[in-house]
This record gives sequence, C-alpha cells and structure tokens, in this order.
Amino acid sequence: ALNVKACVHVHSTITNSLTVSQVDLWQPNSASLIRHNATVDVHVRRNNTRGLRACLQKEHIYFKVFISNLQKEIEKQTGYGSSRKRRSESQYDYEVYHSLEEIQSWMFEINRTHPHLVDMFSIGRSYEGRPLYVLQLGKRTRSYKKAVWIDCGVHAREWIGPAFCQWFVKEALHSYQYDSVMRRLMNQLNFYIMPVFNVDGYIFSWTTDRFWRKTRSKNRKYHCRGVDANRNWKVKWCEEGASSHPCDDTYCGPFPESEPEVKAVAKFLRKHKKRVKAYVSIHAYAQMLLYPYSYKYATIPNFNCVESAAHNAVTALYSAYGVRYRYGPASTTLYVSSGSSMDWAYRNGIPYAFAFELRDTGYFGFLLPEALINPTCTETMRAVKTISSGLLKKCETGTYQLDRERYPYL
Repeated sequence: ALNVKACVHVHSTITNSLTVSQVDLWQPNSASLIRHNATVDVHVRRNNTRGLRACLQKEHIYFKVFISNLQKEIEKQTGYGSSRKRRSESQYDYEVYHSLEEIQSWMFEINRTHPHLVDMFSIGRSYEGRPLYVLQLGKRTRSYKKAVWIDCGVHAREWIGPAFCQWFVKEALHSYQYDSVMRRLMNQLNFYIMPVFNVDGYIFSWTTDRFWRKTRSKNRKYHCRGVDANRNWKVKWCEEGASSHPCDDTYCGPFPESEPEVKAVAKFLRKHKKRVKAYVSIHAYAQMLLYPYSYKYATIPNFNCVESAAHNAVTALYSAYGVRYRYGPASTTLYVSSGSSMDWAYRNGIPYAFAFELRDTGYFGFLLPEALINPTCTETMRAVKTISSGLLKKCETGTYQLDRERYPYL
C-alpha cells in the first residue's frame, strides 16, 4: 500500500525552502517550471506533512489542504468490486476506472461484437513485453479515408485518459444508428484509438504507485526507472522543459524514441501519415486544449485553422455543463516542453495536432472521482466530435472573430 499523503495547494511565491525532495510535484510537474506568484500542487507523505507546513508558514506562503487522506481516495478507485467485473460488453461499467487486464478484455469483446465497424490490432510491444493494442473504428469502405488518431494513458497516473478512450469507443458504436453526426464521422473517417499508450506504467500505477508517470524501462547507471513518454519524441528532443536526469519525472530518455511504446506509435503514424489528418492526445489535469508549438514561442503556419478548430471544440465542450477550458499554443498556455508527441505529429505532416488536459484544475488532481467520469467524458466527446467534423469541411476562418465576441468567456 502507498503511504498516506496530503494534497497541499500552495499559492504565492515558492522559495528555495520548498525542498522538492520531500514532495511530489503534481502541477507543474517539474521544479524548473515553478514561477513567482504561481499556484503549485504537491502531494506529500504523511511523515513529511508537519515539516512542510512549518516551512510554508515560516516563509508566509499561503497553502490549503485539499485532500487530507490521499490513501482513502486511492482505495475508493482501486477496489475490485463486482461492478468492475466485466461479464459482457453490454454490462461493462464505463463510469469506473478499469485495470489494464479489464481494458484489454473489453477491447477483444468490442472487436468481436462489432465486426463491421471495428478492427483490433497490435502495433508492437512495450518494454516489459506487453502488446500495444489499437482499435480502428469506421465503416469499411474501399475508398481512401482520412483518419484521426487518439491516444490515452501516455502518463500512467492520468486514469481519466483511458476512461475517455473507452467512452469514445462506446459512444461512437452505440450512437452510430441514431446520431447522424456520428454516423457521418464513422462513414467518412477512420479513428485509431489507443486506450492505454503506457501499458507498463499504467499497471504499475494500479499495483504499486498510484502517482507513477513514466514508462518502466531500466537505466544502466541509475536505479531510477522510466522515461517521460511525452518527452521522448524526435522533435527538439531533450531541450527546454525536459530533463536529462533519469530520476526526474520529465526524463527525456537516453535518445529519441528509446521507449518501444513511443517508437511503435511513431512508426505507425509515419506509415499512415498521408491519411492521418488529426492527432489527439488525452492527458490530465488542467482543463485546457493545447496545440503546437510546445517547444517554442512561435505561431504555426496554419494557425487560423487550428485556432478556429480549438475555439469550436472548447465551445462545444462548454455547452455540456458550462465547464471552461483555456486553449492556445502549449508553450504559452501551459509551459514550454520539448520532445512532445503533439509537436512531433505536427512536424510530421499531421495538420491538426492537439493535447487535451481534462478535469480538473487541482482540487482532486490525478484522483478525479469516478462520479466525474461521465460528465468529463461527455463534454470531451463533444469537443473531439467537433474537431473530427472540422476535417470533413474546408477550413473557414471568416466568421471566427464574431464567434470570439459572442463567447467572451473564452
């Protein structure tokens, strides 16, 4: 079992007295990204809470405890109750978090029960030898079809990601008969869905460390394991926003595509680069929709089209429950990071590359309660459908400014 931890929300200036060694940074994920007068989310072990409190009070740093018993919250989401056991696809519960074994069994069942709309295949194996499964969704036609790639679970602890990928598949298949928008998307596009990108890390987050982020590859010189799968891509690799130290959460790896999971997805996307028009990566948490660039402060060539697509997506998302998402280039909206999958996808000719940061903004953080799976996935579904629908028509940006005025909350 994990140690009991506290989730502390720290406001104001973070000084050197906040020793990173005794806390696990949730937001931002690296000490180098902490800025003056910024909000920082951390979780600490039970035996370190007193020292941290004293340190923060001494420096007059305002803080608030959001979750006082983290272990209790973890156990709510990992209990193997009868509701989690999959007897058949029709009884599968999409409103709880599922283990890798359950997700993969569900994938086989979806593939078996929807032969005309689903194809399941493996694109390679993980560091620990697990198959990397992808579901292809779409009506089978001989003609050329544009495609959308969606991956979830790049970072192991972000459990809402795999929950969304499963939700997307369920919605796409169940609404195909009665939803004309979904039917058109499935008829005219192919969707490649990878519910769990980082399979080894995801299992580790279930069995050993709920807040594990990286892959599980071994390092020759250090005992520390794993590479940040979103810093390992061959685009400005290991520059700003990535670490060269194997023990850091943002470790870029010994070389680009060193991780078999990254290499397998990159190979697949390179092979299908002419057809894949949108790349979507699902992360948590921050309530943001990000697009390139991550590694530099610069405007992408097709900025108007991508910005318009992002605007329409967050507007659609907002229409569900009034949840507000910020959107914009990752470097200015979130932080600078190099070697990301989104920048790589864009650099490799995929014109619409996005990264979602789903709910919430820090209250529950990575421990988003299962009760929020449904609303989070419902609103995100609207955004992803909007992005996908945009691929079927030519980019029109003429009415965009008027839209911006109509939705000042954006």
